Amino acid sequence: MIDLENKVAIVTGGTRGIGFEIVRTFLENNAQVILFGSKKETVEKAVLALSKEGKKVKGYAPNLSNYEDVKQVMDEIHKEYGHIDILVNNAGIAADKKIEETTSEDFKNIMDLNVTAMFHTIKAVVPYMKEENQGVILNTSSMVSIYGQPSGVGYPASKFAVNGLTLSLARELAPFHIRVNAVSPGITKTDMIAALPDNVIAPLIRTIPLGRIAEPKDIANAFLFLASDMASYITGVNLPVDGAARN
Repeated sequence: MIDLENKVAIVTGGTRGIGFEIVRTFLENNAQVILFGSKKETVEKAVLALSKEGKKVKGYAPNLSNYEDVKQVMDEIHKEYGHIDILVNNAGIAADKKIEETTSEDFKNIMDLNVTAMFHTIKAVVPYMKEENQGVILNTSSMVSIYGQPSGVGYPASKFAVNGLTLSLARELAPFHIRVNAVSPGITKTDMIAALPDNVIAPLIRTIPLGRIAEPKDIANAFLFLASDMASYITGVNLPVDGAARN
Protein backbone atom coordinates (compact mmCIF):
# COMPACT_ATOMS: atom_id res chain seq x y z
CA MET A 1 0.00 0.00 0.00
CA ILE A 2 1.11 3.53 -0.80
CA ASP A 3 0.31 5.69 2.18
CA LEU A 4 -1.28 9.10 1.54
CA GLU A 5 -2.11 9.61 5.20
CA ASN A 6 -2.54 13.27 6.19
CA LYS A 7 -2.70 14.27 2.51
CA VAL A 8 -5.66 16.33 1.30
CA ALA A 9 -6.50 15.61 -2.34
CA ILE A 10 -8.93 17.30 -4.72
CA VAL A 11 -10.10 15.36 -7.79
CA THR A 12 -12.04 17.14 -10.51
CA GLY A 13 -14.27 15.03 -12.73
CA GLY A 14 -14.46 12.66 -9.79
CA THR A 15 -18.03 11.45 -10.05
CA ARG A 16 -17.62 8.68 -12.63
CA GLY A 17 -15.21 6.66 -14.72
CA ILE A 18 -11.51 7.17 -14.21
CA GLY A 19 -12.02 10.11 -11.86
CA PHE A 20 -14.30 8.14 -9.56
CA GLU A 21 -11.72 5.33 -9.42
CA ILE A 22 -8.97 7.83 -8.60
CA VAL A 23 -11.07 9.09 -5.70
CA ARG A 24 -11.69 5.55 -4.47
CA THR A 25 -8.02 4.58 -4.81
CA PHE A 26 -6.80 7.65 -2.93
CA LEU A 27 -9.30 6.93 -0.16
CA GLU A 28 -8.11 3.32 0.03
CA ASN A 29 -4.63 4.69 0.60
CA ASN A 30 -5.64 6.96 3.47
CA ALA A 31 -5.95 10.34 1.75
CA GLN A 32 -8.67 12.81 2.63
CA VAL A 33 -10.42 13.39 -0.68
CA ILE A 34 -12.71 16.08 -2.02
CA LEU A 35 -14.32 15.31 -5.38
CA PHE A 36 -15.61 17.83 -7.88
CA GLY A 37 -18.39 17.15 -10.37
CA SER A 38 -20.28 19.13 -12.97
CA LYS A 39 -23.66 18.83 -11.23
CA LYS A 40 -24.80 18.76 -7.62
CA GLU A 41 -26.86 15.63 -8.33
CA THR A 42 -23.93 13.62 -9.71
CA VAL A 43 -21.72 14.77 -6.83
CA GLU A 44 -24.29 13.60 -4.29
CA LYS A 45 -24.67 10.27 -6.09
CA ALA A 46 -20.90 9.67 -6.07
CA VAL A 47 -20.54 10.63 -2.41
CA LEU A 48 -23.41 8.30 -1.51
CA ALA A 49 -21.92 5.40 -3.49
CA LEU A 50 -18.59 5.77 -1.71
CA SER A 51 -20.28 6.11 1.68
CA LYS A 52 -21.95 2.73 1.07
CA GLU A 53 -18.44 1.31 0.70
CA GLY A 54 -17.56 2.78 4.09
CA LYS A 55 -15.56 5.64 2.61
CA LYS A 56 -15.91 9.24 3.71
CA VAL A 57 -15.59 11.89 1.03
CA LYS A 58 -16.81 15.42 0.48
CA GLY A 59 -18.03 16.81 -2.84
CA TYR A 60 -18.55 20.13 -4.61
CA ALA A 61 -19.90 21.22 -7.99
CA PRO A 62 -18.12 24.49 -8.80
CA ASN A 63 -18.25 26.05 -12.25
CA LEU A 64 -14.71 25.26 -13.34
CA SER A 65 -14.94 27.78 -16.17
CA ASN A 66 -15.37 30.59 -13.63
CA TYR A 67 -12.20 31.37 -11.70
CA GLU A 68 -13.92 33.20 -8.85
CA ASP A 69 -16.24 30.23 -8.29
CA VAL A 70 -13.29 27.86 -8.25
CA LYS A 71 -11.26 30.06 -5.91
CA GLN A 72 -14.15 30.38 -3.47
CA VAL A 73 -14.44 26.59 -3.18
CA MET A 74 -10.67 26.11 -2.91
CA ASP A 75 -10.54 28.74 -0.16
CA GLU A 76 -13.34 26.95 1.70
CA ILE A 77 -11.52 23.62 1.44
CA HIS A 78 -8.27 25.13 2.65
CA LYS A 79 -10.00 26.78 5.56
CA GLU A 80 -11.55 23.47 6.61
CA TYR A 81 -8.53 21.20 6.15
CA GLY A 82 -5.64 23.63 6.63
CA HIS A 83 -3.72 22.49 3.55
CA ILE A 84 -4.18 21.16 0.02
CA ASP A 85 -1.53 18.63 -0.96
CA ILE A 86 -2.72 17.02 -4.18
CA LEU A 87 -4.75 18.36 -7.09
CA VAL A 88 -5.93 15.96 -9.79
CA ASN A 89 -7.34 17.70 -12.85
CA ASN A 90 -9.45 15.00 -14.45
CA ALA A 91 -12.54 16.91 -15.65
CA GLY A 92 -12.86 17.03 -19.41
CA ILE A 93 -14.98 16.45 -22.49
CA ALA A 94 -14.22 14.81 -25.82
CA ALA A 95 -15.55 15.18 -29.36
CA ASP A 96 -15.30 13.33 -32.66
CA LYS A 97 -16.82 15.75 -35.18
CA LYS A 98 -15.03 16.44 -38.44
CA ILE A 99 -13.56 19.92 -38.81
CA GLU A 100 -16.36 21.03 -41.17
CA GLU A 101 -18.96 20.08 -38.56
CA THR A 102 -17.18 21.61 -35.59
CA THR A 103 -18.47 25.03 -34.62
CA SER A 104 -16.47 27.72 -32.89
CA GLU A 105 -18.67 27.15 -29.85
CA ASP A 106 -17.88 23.41 -29.90
CA PHE A 107 -14.16 24.15 -29.98
CA LYS A 108 -14.41 26.79 -27.26
CA ASN A 109 -16.39 24.48 -24.95
CA ILE A 110 -13.70 21.82 -25.19
CA MET A 111 -10.88 24.27 -24.56
CA ASP A 112 -12.79 25.90 -21.67
CA LEU A 113 -13.22 22.66 -19.73
CA ASN A 114 -10.09 20.77 -20.78
CA VAL A 115 -7.62 23.66 -20.52
CA THR A 116 -9.01 26.87 -19.01
CA ALA A 117 -10.70 25.04 -16.12
CA MET A 118 -7.40 23.30 -15.38
CA PHE A 119 -5.67 26.67 -15.35
CA HIS A 120 -8.27 27.95 -12.89
CA THR A 121 -7.90 25.09 -10.40
CA ILE A 122 -4.11 25.23 -10.51
CA LYS A 123 -4.05 29.02 -10.12
CA ALA A 124 -6.34 28.72 -7.09
CA VAL A 125 -4.30 26.07 -5.23
CA VAL A 126 -0.71 27.06 -6.04
CA PRO A 127 -0.54 29.85 -3.41
CA TYR A 128 -1.52 27.34 -0.74
CA MET A 129 1.01 24.80 -1.98
CA LYS A 130 3.71 27.46 -2.01
CA GLU A 131 2.90 28.25 1.63
CA GLU A 132 3.56 24.59 2.47
CA ASN A 133 6.60 24.46 0.15
CA GLN A 134 5.27 21.23 -1.33
CA GLY A 135 2.46 19.86 -3.46
CA VAL A 136 1.48 17.58 -6.32
CA ILE A 137 -0.52 18.56 -9.40
CA LEU A 138 -1.62 15.78 -11.74
CA ASN A 139 -3.36 16.39 -15.04
CA THR A 140 -5.28 13.92 -17.16
CA SER A 141 -3.98 14.04 -20.70
CA SER A 142 -4.60 11.38 -23.36
CA MET A 143 -2.79 9.11 -25.75
CA VAL A 144 -4.15 11.32 -28.54
CA SER A 145 -1.99 14.12 -27.14
CA ILE A 146 0.96 12.12 -28.42
CA TYR A 147 -0.21 11.29 -31.95
CA GLY A 148 -3.55 13.04 -32.55
CA GLN A 149 -6.77 11.48 -33.79
CA PRO A 150 -8.51 11.31 -37.18
CA SER A 151 -11.45 13.57 -36.21
CA GLY A 152 -12.55 15.82 -33.36
CA VAL A 153 -9.55 18.13 -33.53
CA GLY A 154 -10.56 20.09 -30.41
CA TYR A 155 -9.91 17.18 -28.06
CA PRO A 156 -6.31 16.37 -29.05
CA ALA A 157 -5.58 20.09 -29.37
CA SER A 158 -6.72 20.57 -25.78
CA LYS A 159 -4.62 17.65 -24.58
CA PHE A 160 -1.54 18.94 -26.39
CA ALA A 161 -2.17 22.14 -24.41
CA VAL A 162 -2.42 20.13 -21.20
CA ASN A 163 1.00 18.63 -21.93
CA GLY A 164 2.49 22.07 -22.49
CA LEU A 165 0.92 23.40 -19.32
CA THR A 166 2.23 20.40 -17.37
CA LEU A 167 5.80 20.67 -18.60
CA SER A 168 5.99 24.45 -18.17
CA LEU A 169 4.50 24.48 -14.68
CA ALA A 170 6.79 21.64 -13.62
CA ARG A 171 9.72 23.93 -14.33
CA GLU A 172 8.10 27.03 -12.85
CA LEU A 173 6.99 25.37 -9.61
CA ALA A 174 9.92 23.04 -8.98
CA PRO A 175 11.72 25.59 -6.75
CA PHE A 176 8.71 25.37 -4.42
CA HIS A 177 8.84 21.55 -4.35
CA ILE A 178 5.58 21.34 -6.26
CA ARG A 179 5.61 18.46 -8.73
CA VAL A 180 3.48 18.63 -11.88
CA ASN A 181 2.87 15.54 -14.03
CA ALA A 182 0.32 14.19 -16.49
CA VAL A 183 -1.13 10.76 -17.17
CA SER A 184 -2.22 9.73 -20.66
CA PRO A 185 -4.76 6.90 -20.44
CA GLY A 186 -5.30 4.57 -23.33
CA ILE A 187 -8.64 2.91 -24.11
CA THR A 188 -10.24 2.33 -20.72
CA LYS A 189 -13.32 0.35 -19.69
CA THR A 190 -15.49 3.25 -18.63
CA ASP A 191 -19.29 3.06 -18.90
CA MET A 192 -19.17 4.34 -22.47
CA ILE A 193 -16.61 1.74 -23.62
CA ALA A 194 -18.25 -1.10 -21.68
CA ALA A 195 -21.51 -0.42 -23.54
CA LEU A 196 -19.93 -0.98 -26.96
CA PRO A 197 -20.73 -4.27 -28.73
CA ASP A 198 -18.07 -6.97 -29.06
CA ASN A 199 -17.65 -6.36 -32.78
CA VAL A 200 -16.49 -2.81 -31.94
CA ILE A 201 -14.37 -3.74 -28.92
CA ALA A 202 -12.50 -6.65 -30.54
CA PRO A 203 -10.71 -4.56 -33.20
CA LEU A 204 -9.71 -2.07 -30.50
CA ILE A 205 -8.17 -4.80 -28.38
CA ARG A 206 -6.16 -6.05 -31.38
CA THR A 207 -4.36 -2.69 -31.46
CA ILE A 208 -3.15 -3.10 -27.87
CA PRO A 209 0.02 -5.20 -27.43
CA LEU A 210 -0.98 -6.20 -23.88
CA GLY A 211 -4.14 -7.69 -25.33
CA ARG A 212 -6.75 -5.98 -23.21
CA ILE A 213 -8.45 -2.67 -22.53
CA ALA A 214 -7.38 -0.84 -19.38
CA GLU A 215 -9.47 -1.03 -16.25
CA PRO A 216 -10.08 2.30 -14.46
CA LYS A 217 -7.95 0.92 -11.61
CA ASP A 218 -4.96 0.67 -13.96
CA ILE A 219 -5.18 4.39 -14.60
CA ALA A 220 -5.93 5.28 -10.98
CA ASN A 221 -2.85 3.39 -9.83
CA ALA A 222 -0.67 5.56 -12.07
CA PHE A 223 -2.14 8.66 -10.45
CA LEU A 224 -1.59 7.11 -7.01
CA PHE A 225 2.08 6.46 -7.73
CA LEU A 226 2.69 9.97 -9.07
CA ALA A 227 0.85 11.49 -6.08
CA SER A 228 2.98 9.57 -3.61
CA ASP A 229 6.44 10.15 -2.20
CA MET A 230 7.62 7.21 -4.30
CA ALA A 231 7.58 9.68 -7.21
CA SER A 232 9.30 12.46 -5.27
CA TYR A 233 11.89 13.04 -8.02
CA ILE A 234 9.47 12.82 -10.94
CA THR A 235 8.10 16.04 -12.41
CA GLY A 236 7.33 17.30 -15.91
CA VAL A 237 6.40 13.81 -17.10
CA ASN A 238 3.49 12.66 -19.26
CA LEU A 239 3.04 8.98 -18.33
CA PRO A 240 1.30 6.84 -20.98
CA VAL A 241 -0.87 4.09 -19.49
CA ASP A 242 -2.06 2.44 -22.67
CA GLY A 243 -0.69 -1.09 -22.92
CA ALA A 244 1.86 0.17 -25.49
CA ALA A 245 -0.94 1.00 -27.96
CA ARG A 246 1.00 3.89 -29.45
CA ASN A 247 1.37 4.78 -33.12
